Amino acid sequence: MPVEFISATHISEGSMGFAGFDPEFTRKFVHALDDARFDWTLCAYGSPGPDSTQLGQLVIANSEYVKPMIAHRPGFQFPTQVAKAYAGLDRIGGGRVGIHIISGGSDAEQRREGDYTTKEQRYRRSDEFVQILRRVWTEEGPISHEGEFYRFEGFQTDIKPVNGAIPISIGGSSQQAYEVGGRQGDIFGLWGEPLKETAEQIASVNAVADAAGRPRPRIWNSFRPIVAPTDELAWEKAHAILAQTKQAMANAADPTNQLLKRFMSSEPTNVGSVRLREVAARGDLHDRCLWMPLARELKGGGSTTALVGSYETVAAALVDYTEIGCDLLSIRGWDVYDDMVDYGRYVLPLARQELAHRAATGNAPVLNPDSKPEAAAV
Repeated sequence: MPVEFISATHISEGSMGFAGFDPEFTRKFVHALDDARFDWTLCAYGSPGPDSTQLGQLVIANSEYVKPMIAHRPGFQFPTQVAKAYAGLDRIGGGRVGIHIISGGSDAEQRREGDYTTKEQRYRRSDEFVQILRRVWTEEGPISHEGEFYRFEGFQTDIKPVNGAIPISIGGSSQQAYEVGGRQGDIFGLWGEPLKETAEQIASVNAVADAAGRPRPRIWNSFRPIVAPTDELAWEKAHAILAQTKQAMANAADPTNQLLKRFMSSEPTNVGSVRLREVAARGDLHDRCLWMPLARELKGGGSTTALVGSYETVAAALVDYTEIGCDLLSIRGWDVYDDMVDYGRYVLPLARQELAHRAATGNAPVLNPDSKPEAAAV
């Protein structure tokens, strides 16, 4: 399949998106995503934010092209209901829905909404949840199920997805995530790590898929690029964003920053965050332009690794990841709206042009700027 590009549906102005839910801004953002020709947009899930399925509905209603990848946490809704709801939304959107399963890496975050299962139980629950989704979407007639977490008898629905099933994404960096993702995922999501470590994670997921005798999942990798017309300007911008982030973490006066500090007051213990902190501890800059100080400052919380450079440099870095097997590339910014517009205007066309050139000719790369690690010293 062709390489596709993913953004995230931001619900308010501000770099971290923790400033409430502004529907008008969200509609404006979705319209711009469509104009930029992003293929997908993540509708994220978190206990303080709006319901991700409602965000998916907003995306469908305000776009013609971009597809919502709706994050869902098993455990709060019964899988038969979720399967029917997503199939209906997929039909409304003409086959434009994906579902991203979040098992839950933080016990504290799960307990905010009343889930007291262990991490191991959550991954087993996700496995069972996905199996039920697929049965509802693909099997005819009444179906029954009796498992560790779910039991029902004679469920039947006539609401089926447009293309027979909905793409299911599973993410994480733990062995449990690799196991569930390799067995069940159509897509597997990673946070941006250096090429070597990313390739190792891909190999782990593929090994599980191969052992299960199923197709290998597509690999989704996430970054927060910092771009400008030149490398020098991009590095100036990067250091300014780092200074602003440090100030935001230190300043308790602003309500938005208080909320940010609440979520970053302790180091996240999920494996993905631990891995990002370990990479950051080894150095600020990796590969072509992967920059880790923001991930270090934010304690590895979420997608916080940056690709820094000119439009050409960052496009080339994204193409680097396709060479090791990533074909869903997520890019969202720090100045969320303006950065997204810049990605669509400058970065995505360059990356797509390079990928098309390689597919058509098999020749050496055209997009090969001479960006070097010493640019970080700017």
